[in-house]
Amino acid sequence: MTTASVSPQSGIRKVIFILLALLCLTPFISAPVALLLGLIVANTIGHPYLQHNGKATKKLLQISVVGLGFGMNLHSAINAGKEGILFTIASILGTLVLGYFIGKLLKIERKTSHLIASGTAICGGSAIAAVGPVINADSKQMSVALGIVFILNSIALFIFPAIGHALHLSETQFGIWSAIAIHDTSSVVGAASKYGPHALEVATTVKLARALWIIPLSLGTAIVFKNGSNKIKIPWFIGLFILAMILNTYLPALGTIAPYVVKIAKAGLTLTLFLIGAGLSLPMIKSVGVRPFIQGVVLWIIISLAALWAVMSIV
Repeated sequence: MTTASVSPQSGIRKVIFILLALLCLTPFISAPVALLLGLIVANTIGHPYLQHNGKATKKLLQISVVGLGFGMNLHSAINAGKEGILFTIASILGTLVLGYFIGKLLKIERKTSHLIASGTAICGGSAIAAVGPVINADSKQMSVALGIVFILNSIALFIFPAIGHALHLSETQFGIWSAIAIHDTSSVVGAASKYGPHALEVATTVKLARALWIIPLSLGTAIVFKNGSNKIKIPWFIGLFILAMILNTYLPALGTIAPYVVKIAKAGLTLTLFLIGAGLSLPMIKSVGVRPFIQGVVLWIIISLAALWAVMSIV
């Protein structure tokens, strides 16, 4: 008879991982550092809870975004959203069309190409997770698209604030640019919070306004791919984010606790970035493939430069 046992090495890995995760909840660790720590973990000791990482990251991100709503004023958020609406419409449609033609040029499998374009157009992993079931994407197609998004998110989190400062972008300009050009909400918030408080407010509002386009994108995808699927995921957390803003704006009594909620939410986002980094192991990165990665990079660079030119010219 044999008994299951946990090796000492496995136990040590779990302790180190948990300690680093807890460290990311402290003020000593910034968003980029948390992501870097996660990358180091992924490519040294490995993620001891990798099978739960995707679900945990998604839920933690959604809860943290709702918490950020308690630090925002509804009226200023609406103004920020108005400034970004034209960029949102033009960039989403432009990205989807451009992504289609790049995918055709590189002879990338249709579903994978559409997932990459969708993730680049709207909000990274959330859009891919919503569109995937609509087109009956398999695990390999989903993994490739998600891998590309997470890799490019990691790069953007480090380089976007530096580019913004080098070009002397205002906080409004940087907020709009990062919301359009960075895929995932977590990395948008991480980059914008590093740039300034107003940049964070603008970026979060514009990004979540873009996320609402998941619904028409999913409907349009179902029509184009003609598979009769009704598996369309509505991003419920956006409604709770708006509710949090309304409560913060019209209930002055929340003024005493709202700052603490926001602080907890920011810590949650830092932990989210650590978990994302911890899921980016070298084998996962290699599994992406050259041609899909080229599509993702080319599409990202074009959209980033176009959005940068737009915000510098118009905003």
